[in-house]
Amino acid sequence: MSKQVLLVDDKPEIAKIIMLYLATYEIKYVENPVKAIAWLKEGNMPDLIISDLNMPEMSGEEFLRYIKTDEMFSHIPVLILSSVESSFNRVRLFEEGAEDFILKPFNPEELRVRVKRLLR
Repeated sequence: MSKQVLLVDDKPEIAKIIMLYLATYEIKYVENPVKAIAWLKEGNMPDLIISDLNMPEMSGEEFLRYIKTDEMFSHIPVLILSSVESSFNRVRLFEEGAEDFILKPFNPEELRVRVKRLLR
C-alpha cells in the first residue's frame, strides 16, 4: 500500500512539480491550511504533511502549530517548504515540531530523497 502525503501550497504550479516527483506516493493536494485541517478532521490520516510557509488565510507556521498541538495529528511528520532563507525561522520551525525544512527553489530530487527518509 502506498504512503499518503498531504501537500499544502497556495501555488498550484509548485504542487504540480512536487506531485510529479513524488508520483510513487498517493498525494492529496489542498491550496491552504484551512482546507487541510477540514480534510484531516474528516478522518483522513496522511503519513506525511508537506506545507508551504507563506500562505493566505493561515500561515504554514500556524498550521504546523495546529498539527503538533493536536494529539490526533501530532505524530504526523511535517516537512516545511519556504522561499525565505532564515536560520532564525528554521530554528523556530524545528522547535514547533517540524521534522524537515527545504528552501525554495528546491532540487526536486533532494525533496524526493528527504520525503523517502521521513516515510521510513
